[in-house]
Amino acid sequence: MKAAAACGPERAAEYVEMDEEHNVSQAEEMLMAFNMQSWKPWRRARSMVKESVQWVQATVSSVVGLHWLSYVALGVLTALLSFCMNLTVAKLLRAHQWLTSRLEGHALLQFLCWTLYPASLCALSSSFSHSICPYSAGSGIPEVRCMLAGVELPDYLSLSHLFAKLVGLTCSLAAGSTVFLGKVGPFVHLSTMLGAYLHRLCASAAGVKEGRPKQEMLVVAAAVGVASCFGAPISGVLFSMEVTGTHYALRDYYPSMLAAACGALAFRLLSVGSGEQETVQALFKTTYSTHLPFQPAEILAFAVLGMLCGALSRVYLLCHRWILQFTRTNAVLSKIIATEKALYSAGVVFLLASVTFPLSAGHFMAAKLSMNQLLSSLLEETQWYMVSQNATVPQGTGDSLWQAWNPSGTTIYATLGVFLFMKLWMLVLACTLPLPAGYFMPVFIYGAAVGRLMGEGLAHASTNGASSQGTARNINPGGYALAGAAAFSGAVTHTLSPALLALELTGQHTHAVPILLATLLANALARARHCPSFYDAIAIVKKLPHPTSLLRTCPKLLSVQLGQVVQVPTAVLESQEGATSVEKLLHSSTEMIFPVVDSHESGVLLGSVSRMQLEAFLHGRGERGLDKKLVDQCTFQPVKIQLSTEATIKQAYSVLGAVREQCLFVTERGRLVGVITWSEIKRIIEEFAKDTSKH
Repeated sequence: MKAAAACGPERAAEYVEMDEEHNVSQAEEMLMAFNMQSWKPWRRARSMVKESVQWVQATVSSVVGLHWLSYVALGVLTALLSFCMNLTVAKLLRAHQWLTSRLEGHALLQFLCWTLYPASLCALSSSFSHSICPYSAGSGIPEVRCMLAGVELPDYLSLSHLFAKLVGLTCSLAAGSTVFLGKVGPFVHLSTMLGAYLHRLCASAAGVKEGRPKQEMLVVAAAVGVASCFGAPISGVLFSMEVTGTHYALRDYYPSMLAAACGALAFRLLSVGSGEQETVQALFKTTYSTHLPFQPAEILAFAVLGMLCGALSRVYLLCHRWILQFTRTNAVLSKIIATEKALYSAGVVFLLASVTFPLSAGHFMAAKLSMNQLLSSLLEETQWYMVSQNATVPQGTGDSLWQAWNPSGTTIYATLGVFLFMKLWMLVLACTLPLPAGYFMPVFIYGAAVGRLMGEGLAHASTNGASSQGTARNINPGGYALAGAAAFSGAVTHTLSPALLALELTGQHTHAVPILLATLLANALARARHCPSFYDAIAIVKKLPHPTSLLRTCPKLLSVQLGQVVQVPTAVLESQEGATSVEKLLHSSTEMIFPVVDSHESGVLLGSVSRMQLEAFLHGRGERGLDKKLVDQCTFQPVKIQLSTEATIKQAYSVLGAVREQCLFVTERGRLVGVITWSEIKRIIEEFAKDTSKH
């Protein structure tokens, strides 16, 4: 035997002896099986490790369950991803600063370095992410909201999308404060994709057939995204409830809090391990006075600040909606964005970088500070104007970030004013970039600048009214910056969670009441007259099936009844339907569930049947050779929830999102009138969106 000769002499002798006792073919099969497995090293050790892993999995699953472990793993993995991205972005930013500083004295070379570096990174971000996944641009929160409501968007949860968004977001953040973009929104989307992947792993480990991710996992992942960016678990859960959740189930509260706490703790421990922080503490730690944080009369000033932030947010949202509509409707610009994404990104970023060049207008905008440095400087308790007027204070000692706001030849009021004016239109323009980016952190910093300007003005004015002891009233401009950040970001997103986020970010709970008051007033003004939020405007422009967004601009949708817009379904089966009609219907329709009526004339709804049942019906009929009726072979599923023709579109959407079904039947006195699916909801929304855009 040639096969036996390929083995050692002892093994070959065994197979020769076996060949004498049994037939040759059996010996050859055993020899081939041995040769196929003989190359694997450490078979005994590998089998022991496999048995140990299976035992640990069975033990842990019996105690807490795999899904609880997946929540913990989701928090830790998202935090690790956020921390690694921060390290990478920090190194790229330091490289840009080093290169710019080395070219000092050569204005032209400095200008080219300052502009071409972020332009190249954003062009790379746009081209790379789009080449791998065309849906990776933007924040992703509007799409996550639709998925949490029950809409199936499988392309937005793929691993290729995860990789494209991760690399693209890193390049976008590395452009620095020149482009003025953040990462909160994309990280909510990244966490959702990680959650979907962990769900598939858990389903595979449990031996369950892989299906669409559970809504519970997606809700938890949305909360982890915010917690892993700022190390703020409570506000992360609240933000996910306000922004992404249409109907929040209480059963999702504990898993969300567990995963968010694990993510926040892991993020802070990684910061301690890397040497960035000495211990687990707030990301932007402040040390405001707890003895007298603010005067009682300042409550009115915080209220005025909230209304000011609400008014500015409406201006920003109006400009944002206009630029989105313009880029979609302008033929030339829309064609450039669709075909030359990298070129458009590079051109816009080059323009933004030219404006922020430190030797030009950037000199009056603190352009050299990064996003984190901008926020840290704005939250300082020091009264900048008083310190800048005090000649006895050394200008180069201590924390000198505030000195970037006080360049020679101008004052901090002029610098803050130029920053607020320029960054408003620059941020609106940056929102059109076709690359992965977030927009929460920029509006948070912008609100902090608004509050800082007001706080500095009050602190300067208070020096004219000294107390009887000759000391000025203690006004903390950093407290106003903190309240302005929460109020403006909350007004732009129509949420209250930024108030809690501001407290968790800074660890400063003495200003809880004025911050909440300012945020409430800003929200009240921003929500007036059905003004859509930032994410609502994106959903309207993209025509996503999210009626809550459209209600902001089209309140009449509240009164639109299903009987006015629903269409008579074509894929309907009779109970006495034969195999020929069933087969024809399956070929002509792609629906997964079909309504069954008594007859087409009466239209009385009896129940529903799935595509799988119909395929089994056809298969059974082919085996027996009998032409039986549908009612004889299939069990109709009872219709548990029916909608009346008098129900509104918003009510239908709310029911679909609450029960997390893919379709609902509309009936009138028991007769089938129509079928409401997510595609039907999207069709109706697109029609109303067209009418809204015309007006």
